[in-house]
Amino acid sequence: MVTATLPDLNTLTLDALKALIVAQHERLLTREREVEHLKLLIARLQRMQFGRKSEKLARQIEQLELRLEELQSEPGEDSSPEAKPSVLINKDTASTKPARHPLPGHLPRQTRRHEPKESACPDCGGVLRKLGEDVSEMLEYVPASFFVIRHVRPKLSCSHCERIVQAAAPSRPIERGVAGPGFLAHVLTSKYADHLPLYRQSEIYARQGVDLERSTLADWVGSTSQLLTPLVDALGRYVMATSKLHADDTPVPVLAPGNGKTKTGRLWTYVRDDRPAGDTAAPAVWFAYSPDRKGEHPERHLREFRGTLQADAYAGFNQLYVNGRIQEAACWAHVRRKFYDLQQAHASPVASRTRRRRFAMRSDYGKRWCATATTVVWRSTIMPRSALCERLLSVARTIYLPGRTPEATEQLRSIA
Repeated sequence: MVTATLPDLNTLTLDALKALIVAQHERLLTREREVEHLKLLIARLQRMQFGRKSEKLARQIEQLELRLEELQSEPGEDSSPEAKPSVLINKDTASTKPARHPLPGHLPRQTRRHEPKESACPDCGGVLRKLGEDVSEMLEYVPASFFVIRHVRPKLSCSHCERIVQAAAPSRPIERGVAGPGFLAHVLTSKYADHLPLYRQSEIYARQGVDLERSTLADWVGSTSQLLTPLVDALGRYVMATSKLHADDTPVPVLAPGNGKTKTGRLWTYVRDDRPAGDTAAPAVWFAYSPDRKGEHPERHLREFRGTLQADAYAGFNQLYVNGRIQEAACWAHVRRKFYDLQQAHASPVASRTRRRRFAMRSDYGKRWCATATTVVWRSTIMPRSALCERLLSVARTIYLPGRTPEATEQLRSIA
């Protein structure tokens, strides 16, 4: 650590003493800001390591506690010496029991009639006539079952020239494979939509007397993926043929061949959905996988896209905005997280009130947020006139104005 030697104050002039005091004061302010910044980072890292994973848990706990208070207060309102325990139990049960909805009308119905055993009146022996009927329905399930399709192709030969004719063999989804298209669709749906691993599917099929190894199912999944490549490519072209796109990425564990461990891959998600703005085009999502999170992957995915990209502050997206082919629609949720960190670290009522206003979650609140941010930033007693506050205020004043400047975009990217 480098320590500055204090000069002899007796030899300094009055102006030199004033300059020395100003310099020391600036150093103290710089140290105080650095200390506050480091405290904020430490609190943030402690929450990441030891705290709850999501901010939503706090709101959910508050709602559950409120609901618990309501449930605890209900028996007290109805309690009286004449009240019977059975009545209270029935009341609570009736209030919490979900309403029964009618069974879906598209399901096929099997009618089973239950005729009375009596053919005549059991009292006087008179003739019985139909008065009405009671109808009740019960939902039933037929377990899925395997069946085998036998393709028979007769051979016919000419009695004169011995020419042999035979129908061509029907095509199969997988060459020389025994799985039909319906079964392959079931395997893929179970694996990706129902999150049922292949080894569990193998066990389920074995209970029905069909032995299918996990390696066989894996080969079928790979071969079927190749069959679906044209459909995936068409979906990607449709998603990219829009003027506004949502993009994000998420880590996925991937098996590392050879060592029995997993590595972290990336699943890139691109969403086309402009229905809130009145667009009638069908929404769609396109997924792309990459073994890492390098910025070259979104550049390759979006090489044909032109328009507005709504994404987070991941640095890999920055190169896309350089030439102006893609315009950035920055994520206001990242600005909200700054106020969340302040509220958690310093219990700031201003930051807490700002988070509750949800200014950063919807674009139609943007102009209202500009005025709110101006008040919040300059009235903050926790970090008055800090660099973060000044950047937030500058962005709030310019981000929703027509013809947003590159400086405002850069400021937003730096705080997100």
